[in-house]
Amino acid sequence: MGLKMKFMSLAGAALLAAVGIKSDTTAGPDVNKEIEYCAAQATKTLATIPDTGVLPRSIPTHAKYWKFVEYGDWTSGFWPGELWYLYEATGDQKFLAAADKYTMLLAPLSSNKASDHDLGFQVFNSFGNGYRLTKNPGYKEIVLRTADTLATLYNPKVGTIQSWPHNNYGGHNTIIDNMMNLELLFWASKNGGDKKLYDIAVKHAETTMENHFREDYSAYHVLVYDPETGRKIKGVTAQGFADGSMWARGQAWGIYGFTMVYRETKDPKFLEFANKIARIYLDRLPKDLIPYWDFNAPGIPDEPRDASAAAITASALLELSTLTEDKKLKKSTVKKLKRCLKNYLPGTRAIHLIMHSCYILQGINRQAAR
Repeated sequence: MGLKMKFMSLAGAALLAAVGIKSDTTAGPDVNKEIEYCAAQATKTLATIPDTGVLPRSIPTHAKYWKFVEYGDWTSGFWPGELWYLYEATGDQKFLAAADKYTMLLAPLSSNKASDHDLGFQVFNSFGNGYRLTKNPGYKEIVLRTADTLATLYNPKVGTIQSWPHNNYGGHNTIIDNMMNLELLFWASKNGGDKKLYDIAVKHAETTMENHFREDYSAYHVLVYDPETGRKIKGVTAQGFADGSMWARGQAWGIYGFTMVYRETKDPKFLEFANKIARIYLDRLPKDLIPYWDFNAPGIPDEPRDASAAAITASALLELSTLTEDKKLKKSTVKKLKRCLKNYLPGTRAIHLIMHSCYILQGINRQAAR
């Protein structure tokens, strides 16, 4: 069943990144106030987590408490990622201890056979941020080993990492979400890992750029390829409204992903493409600047919004504006972020960070999800 969520950990992690942990001039004068708010909400959440090896994921609409997941869930890295960002922002040792605790829950992912592409989401948010802030060699070892595990899903005949090896699509499938996982491979290739990881990440981005987008630069969610010939078979959706619609969070993954690939490669073709796929997203936003869960959902303006997509895109566009020195883009992005903060925060009586985020809200499940 599809669920409209009050909050997703990915939205919280993106929000913390977007407000600019150490970047008051970028995020605006209220950044410290917003970090205090995030810290207070995270502190409340810490008090609610049972000591059974689980992590908070989301709060379904009309519920008051977290849905908890185990380390194998695709969102498992977002909660420790939030904690690492909060430790960086505040220096509070309680966030350091909690970040390490919940990061270590994910350690088995580095040695397991890759079951899907989510290893980047899971491990780079947790162990990657942990190593960045502490230089703990144990964290680094896990990140490097995980990158090698993720690379086993790469098919050189296709030129992409397979997202879901166990699927019903009848071929080699790659979802737009996978762009986010390339950051793990880039980092590993530059920090002691195999140099081929860099080449895999670049080829995946190039193949995705060539096949995954329509003529108007909107993204398919899933691309299915012939695993032997590499031929593009079809584009479909798993979480959007329809195969031909623009799923908001998917477009956000693309904007963030290609911005990151330009940062890592300095290849101008990726910068140009990031700008093109950002443009269609920005041009189609409603007046309050928070997208509907799918830009083509038939019930607009009564469709649910997706503040998680807004936070992810804000994080991407803030970086994109620094890579291009585009002051107009930076100003516009900060405006969008402030709008998100103003209208989509739940208030201090709640325990989550952002309201109105969507996990799955497929067309076939719309009535069940409302």
